[in-house]
Amino acid sequence: MVKTKLKPILPSLREKKRYLVFEIISKEKISDFNSVSNGVMKSMLQLLGQLGTAKAGIIMLDNKWNPKAQRGIVKVSNRHVDALKAALAFAHKIDDKEVIFRSIGVSGILKKAEERYLKTAL
Repeated sequence: MVKTKLKPILPSLREKKRYLVFEIISKEKISDFNSVSNGVMKSMLQLLGQLGTAKAGIIMLDNKWNPKAQRGIVKVSNRHVDALKAALAFAHKIDDKEVIFRSIGVSGILKKAEERYLKTAL
């Protein structure tokens, strides 16, 4: 049996992505990234359902979470950025703490999203 490599997908056929930077406004600091991630996913499931959430391709970037500034980055499909913003607007609780999600900005490149929106908070 001959082993062959699969051809990579052409860049024009790949699904395009965007990086959404968000901020959490709350009375108490939220340092646990897993609870933030669960809150975002729960609100996406309520708004779009399982199929819509799967199509959006949401990935929470845990190494980009800044607990001091309460800011983080979410990777999402370019067609579902508005749906993610709406889901963040409807999310209002994380671990029984009242919170407000605020979208700071959207970028197509992770490095620019960090430089423009995360570095300004420090």
